[in-house]
Amino acid sequence: MIPNERFTVRRVPVEDTYALRAKVLRNGGPLEAARVPGDDGPEVATYAALKVDGGLIGCVGLFPEPCPDLPEHPGKGWRIRGMATEDGWRGRGVGAEVLKAALDHVAAEGGGLVWCNARTPAATFYARAGFAEIGERWDDPEIGPHVRMWRAV
Repeated sequence: MIPNERFTVRRVPVEDTYALRAKVLRNGGPLEAARVPGDDGPEVATYAALKVDGGLIGCVGLFPEPCPDLPEHPGKGWRIRGMATEDGWRGRGVGAEVLKAALDHVAAEGGGLVWCNARTPAATFYARAGFAEIGERWDDPEIGPHVRMWRAV
């Protein structure tokens, strides 16, 4: 658990994150819209930021998956999916702490390449954490503009 004066970060069952993921990443859609293939895989790790009262305010999923743009990169590939922060908590370190938990998980598993399909407004956030853009930007018709980003751990 990562202590913080306002919240803690710990590993949680993926189902605990569906409500926040649906709200933030799927425009308030149903919980089913927040599920992604492989969520329940044995190596998938899901971390959440929780307020003192237990309310979930941030989350990230980490999936073992090679980066399609860097298939020859040494080490295991890990994909970040389902990263979300509750309105009112953005810019307060929540995203940075759940991302740190995911990167610490990769380090504990022997390191490797961590990548994501980032929404373009979040590219600066990932860049501050050491991620670099790779490939062309694209527009997902359901959820908007994206860019692939990566970093080694």
